[in-house]
Amino acid sequence: MDTIGEPEGGEYAPHFERYVSLVRGVNILVTLEAQTADVLRTLGNVPEACAGSRYAPGKWSVREVVGHCTDSERVFAYRALAIARGEQAPLPAFDENSYARLAGHDAVALARLLAEFETVRKASLHLLRNLPPEAWVRGGTASGKPITVRALAFVMAGHVAHHMAILRERYGLPA
Repeated sequence: MDTIGEPEGGEYAPHFERYVSLVRGVNILVTLEAQTADVLRTLGNVPEACAGSRYAPGKWSVREVVGHCTDSERVFAYRALAIARGEQAPLPAFDENSYARLAGHDAVALARLLAEFETVRKASLHLLRNLPPEAWVRGGTASGKPITVRALAFVMAGHVAHHMAILRERYGLPA
């Protein structure tokens, strides 16, 4: 489907604008797929010995960033599924710092984390590609704020774009 359109400001909480703004003007399904290849290509070249490095004390390692992106993708995809299917109950928030602290991503090889990210992203793409047109603008509540399915798709892509930019800037990964 290539007539999804972009979400408007009222379709998501203001704090998601930092993600949505990174992927405006794109075909979101094409972008999500291309982004997967970019993540795998860029991070697949990071030596395992460097995957646990942090650019500053208390910041996430490369492994933790990949794990966080995968966890977040799962949450965003679940929200998209629930809202697309007409769920009216408010969907809970998630504390990304608690998730990261409890996940143990630094004990997992970077290659395994990247394979997991790829699998989760493929599942998200299958979900999104098979939505009926009317589902894309269906809205619900997540973290106490309104959000639509298409906004969630843009948040998925923008969230990963945000973290890849940080990895490139702070860890010196290639563009």
